[in-house]
Amino acid sequence: MTAPSMGLRVGHGFDVHPFSENPQRVLVLGGVAFPGETGLHGHSDSDVIAHAVTDAVLSPAGLGDIGALFPDTDPALEGADSIVLLDEAIERLTGMGGRVVNVDVTVVAERPKIAPRRDEIIERLTTAVGAPVTVKGKRAEGLGAVGRSEGIACWAVALIEMPI
Repeated sequence: MTAPSMGLRVGHGFDVHPFSENPQRVLVLGGVAFPGETGLHGHSDSDVIAHAVTDAVLSPAGLGDIGALFPDTDPALEGADSIVLLDEAIERLTGMGGRVVNVDVTVVAERPKIAPRRDEIIERLTTAVGAPVTVKGKRAEGLGAVGRSEGIACWAVALIEMPI
């Protein structure tokens, strides 16, 4: 039997979360904890990077988005590890015969600096998606809510291969 023909699809993901007023909240970015930094507000661990990557992987496979699969109204997901949610998205993709080719991530934050922890984030995400991941940290240079250090935003683009 011959293998199915594969086609390439591009997915785009975006997420943004404000900083939390809860001093106990831990900041998690790309599955990596940033002790001593203000955490992000949200239902799960509010990992904006993992959320954007999850959306970028789900959408081109026709699997919806992170909010549809993992709604913030589900009490079981309160405080959930977003890498576990990303793992579930990858399992759904591979269950359809798809695979991630690569993911590119842009994080926009005034703080914390991404560069000192970039390699840890890349390693964690590459392991989760099973494909190369690149991560860039950018600043909003004082513009808008992110530029005023009110939160963190992230964009992700994923190239996936799916049976056609």
